[in-house]
Amino acid sequence: MASTPLLYESHCHTPLCKHATGLPVEYARKAAARGLRGIIFTDHCPLPDGISARVRMAPEQFDEYVALIALAREEMAGQVDVRLGLESDYYPGVEPWLEQLHERVPLHYVIGSVHPQVPEYRARFFHGDWFEYQTTYFQHLAESAETGLYDALAHPDLVKNEQPSAWSYRRIEPAIERALDRIAQTGVAMELNTSGVNKALPEMNPSVAMLTLMQARGIPVVLGADAHRPERVGDGYEVALRTLRSVGYTEVRYFLERRPQIVAIDAALASLA
Repeated sequence: MASTPLLYESHCHTPLCKHATGLPVEYARKAAARGLRGIIFTDHCPLPDGISARVRMAPEQFDEYVALIALAREEMAGQVDVRLGLESDYYPGVEPWLEQLHERVPLHYVIGSVHPQVPEYRARFFHGDWFEYQTTYFQHLAESAETGLYDALAHPDLVKNEQPSAWSYRRIEPAIERALDRIAQTGVAMELNTSGVNKALPEMNPSVAMLTLMQARGIPVVLGADAHRPERVGDGYEVALRTLRSVGYTEVRYFLERRPQIVAIDAALASLA
């Protein structure tokens, strides 16, 4: 029998991003059914100049997003804890926009993402060499941590899915290590994103090899299913927790009021429904 709920779903979306389905209250109900203590919505942030507009809320929809999560929190009061967060894209030069956006309302959790599949990002940083593109991605991942804008970094080897045939972990590992050395200095956490099993290279993001490097550097980990439909809330958490334990982690984190909350992995496993 499961014990008291302890974990949060820390990465999920709403229909405002134009590629997710289901109302926030449906996601929250699934979180309760999975034995989670709460759910933090982290929909894709609006960006300036129409960047990536097809897969995120428009700037004028931000207040609608805040209201949508507040409504779900009210409806689910006493059943599961619903919180407001944001998934904010990083690319060089976006920092002033994000600083203003993050100050508009109190956020419980801000997760940083480098999205190499975004057409505007690729147009700016891809120059025909996939290895160079992968290296740039990890450089930007480290830069994102150093901005101080984020609590954690999402799906931190996502670039491997852009051109799987060009992905060689052994070749890119030195660039990953350089990035992780920089990230470790910031204290920013990193995500183990369970949705990676559904991508072109079917493994969680990051891979076990990269998780091992993170653990050696003392980088904290947050779990997230990156749910774009209610049934994926908390998906793969048990496997993720056991994977973390296998590489030496003993605890995971989630964030409330931008502050880390720590849960022992063994207790987390026992808490899941």
